[in-house]
Amino acid sequence: MKRKLIAAIGIAGMMVSIAACGDDKDSGGSDKGTDAKELTVWLTVDAQNNWPELVKAADAAVQKKHPGVKINHEYYGWPDKNAKLDAVLATDKVPDVVEMGNTEMLGYMVKGAFAPLDAGKFDNSSAWLDGLKASVTYEDKTYGVPYYAGGRVGNWRKDLFASAGVKAAPKTYAELTAALDKVQKKEGDKFSSWYQPTRDWYAAMSFVYDAGGSIAKEEGGQWKGNLSSPESLKGLGEYKNVVDTYMHGDKTKDESDRYIVYGQGKSGMIFGAAWEGATAEAPENDKSGKLKGNLENFVMPGPSGKNLPVFLGGSDLAVPVKSDAQELAAEWINAFTGPAGQKGLMAKGNLPNNKTDLATLKNDPKTVVPATAAESNWFVPMAPGWGQVEKAQVLQTMLQSIGTGKKTVEEAAKEADVEIDKVINTK
Repeated sequence: MKRKLIAAIGIAGMMVSIAACGDDKDSGGSDKGTDAKELTVWLTVDAQNNWPELVKAADAAVQKKHPGVKINHEYYGWPDKNAKLDAVLATDKVPDVVEMGNTEMLGYMVKGAFAPLDAGKFDNSSAWLDGLKASVTYEDKTYGVPYYAGGRVGNWRKDLFASAGVKAAPKTYAELTAALDKVQKKEGDKFSSWYQPTRDWYAAMSFVYDAGGSIAKEEGGQWKGNLSSPESLKGLGEYKNVVDTYMHGDKTKDESDRYIVYGQGKSGMIFGAAWEGATAEAPENDKSGKLKGNLENFVMPGPSGKNLPVFLGGSDLAVPVKSDAQELAAEWINAFTGPAGQKGLMAKGNLPNNKTDLATLKNDPKTVVPATAAESNWFVPMAPGWGQVEKAQVLQTMLQSIGTGKKTVEEAAKEADVEIDKVINTK
């Protein structure tokens, strides 16, 4: 799943008209749209390019039940999707189904852009992956349906580690660091045995959650930053140790071009999205000529002794509150994300939206690693102002200060909590 998920921001201006018509919607039991004759579905180009047959199958299922229904599809790239969505949500001509990155959902739910749905009407909803379920839930109501997911895994060069005497992927954190120490000693200080971009907050927060910490926590209906708690500091301290010991590249970089840097052959391992290894070894990226056939994904062990909890990226499907075909939209979403759809998505290399299907992937050597890694996952705080925290890049700033040594872990974490507290409860 090669794309970056961006938090929804800048949608306040479209909400005046939404609020004006939002009071007549209920919690998914509405019969609004049961007799609709037309449905408009907005998806990203991922569906158009990679699994158009699944879209057609969902259309066919709905049209079989509702003969004569016209289903329109529009496809958008991730960079421009939200700007176009924001523009139409301020009008009365909205799509009936829209695909959202899972970290984009919160800002729209907070502002009332999406209709509440009855989760019980969707197949496998009782088994939705925890991180994905969190992304469509706000104030105990469901505003979307998880579509598919992508996890994070470790990936290393088998040839490089074998040359240092390491023959198998690590099962424990002690095995991982011991292997990294051997490669680092063998390759020297200009080599990154683990290329870990300092500003990569998805990776850093995995260490925080592994240690029992969190980005923020809710107390008495209010959210507060929690990065300076003892547990979070422990996780951040270990992340700093990784960056100090094994990452010898630019300490101000983020993860956006990690697969490109990996392909340059000056690092031995990465921890990132499951697609990054395969992309790094593609001919256009493998500048060293040594990666093809030498890369291996593995489940990241955590310092706690358990698998490192990973952030689950993914997509959700939502129904705009101003849609005149809400019931029909919900039926289409269920047809698209139900058992047949999940089977098709898994065949394309995606993780499913539910634990039941995820378990089946553990029986296949080709998918056991990402499936196992995804079982332990975390998600961002579902606080009204989380989008503003992301927009301000509070976590990235904190991590860069830690990684470059500008501030101690404690100083940077305390400052980050202060910045988080300023906006995290703001709708």
